[in-house]
Amino acid sequence: IWQTLRGFLAIPRAIHELIWGLLLVNVLGLDPIVGVLAIAIPFGAITAKVFSEIIDETPTKPLEALCGSGVRPEIAFLYAHLPQALPNLLSYGFYRFECSLRAAAVLGIIGAGGLGYQIFLSLQSLRYEQLWTGFYALILLNGLVDLWSATLRRKMGFVSRMDLTSKRRNPATSETSRTQVDSWFIRLSLGAIALSLPLCFSYLQLDWSRLSRAWPLIVDLASSLAPTRVLSSFSYSLLPLTLQTVAMSVLAISLAGIAGVLLSFPAAQNFFLPGGILHSVGSAQSHSRLGVGHCLMLLARLILLASRAIPAPIMALVILYGMYPGIWPGALALAVHNFGILGRLMAEVNENLPDGPLRALRSLGASSTGVVLYGILPANLSRFLAYILYRWEVCLRETVIVGLVGAGGLGRLITEQLSSFA
Repeated sequence: IWQTLRGFLAIPRAIHELIWGLLLVNVLGLDPIVGVLAIAIPFGAITAKVFSEIIDETPTKPLEALCGSGVRPEIAFLYAHLPQALPNLLSYGFYRFECSLRAAAVLGIIGAGGLGYQIFLSLQSLRYEQLWTGFYALILLNGLVDLWSATLRRKMGFVSRMDLTSKRRNPATSETSRTQVDSWFIRLSLGAIALSLPLCFSYLQLDWSRLSRAWPLIVDLASSLAPTRVLSSFSYSLLPLTLQTVAMSVLAISLAGIAGVLLSFPAAQNFFLPGGILHSVGSAQSHSRLGVGHCLMLLARLILLASRAIPAPIMALVILYGMYPGIWPGALALAVHNFGILGRLMAEVNENLPDGPLRALRSLGASSTGVVLYGILPANLSRFLAYILYRWEVCLRETVIVGLVGAGGLGRLITEQLSSFA
């Protein structure tokens, strides 16, 4: 069962949500249900995979103790295993929610509505003032979700976004008033999450009857996915375009990874602020550096927020207006978008790094550059590489999407075949 489910989940998550949207819009027409299903199908598979890994990584000693005392396994799971994994599940759920906001904007390109559709119309009509207003709205929306997510994680004592281990405050050292405020905020947030689902269904007014009416078309579409329908002669011609797609993803993730590592240091709270690793409180210029440190951190975080809030296909459309179609515009769009995501994740890794060895290096006279090169990078390099490789897998899927807007590779070919109903 485990092998079958894991193999089945690999299929929907390998296909980008925009491809799902292009397929479904031909079957279901222009309706919000297309956007909902196009995001839910691949994101459901991705979330299921990560949730299963979180549950696998959760300590099993309490579960085994309850099972050993005669408690049924499903009851022991609900009372011993699931509560331990809940902070991790909520944290990744918020991260995937941020991704779904960007995906919903991307689906606007195919007419699914929302901010993305308005941005696409503004770009086509050369109304650049409307285009940037739409960008500001996306940045503000993503910033509010990011702030809510970070606050909720901090109130729950869970400091990192995608770690599989949690760090909780010691209850003995927490003030009673603060604990009450934290509990109030957590309950309010969980209530808002529970209430948002029926409100969204009510607001969108989804026409589920379209699924039953379109069932013959869905069956016909599924029949064309059979291995016997694959064109072997046509498949050989895909090799050059496949190499272009891989080259685009490698170039994009390399640029994004390098830029993300560099900006992750000023974006972290524990580096340039007074009392941080690279700036001691008792220094002579502590007050003058306080404002500089805060401005540097806010500027770095604003740059990362702006770059990750604008989806890669929309960024590719903007870049293509100033460059010829090809690999380079697509790689630049993917690099800018993934740079914002990687920089934010890497900044959190830097914030969670134990600072004892680093302060020891600093007290022995090591320069700021020496602390970074010999203390921080060796400790965080494996995590940085893990995030870069994870985003590379995502970036490889997104190369097809920027190709749909004319940036080259397999996506450009898919656009041609869709337009000719091949």
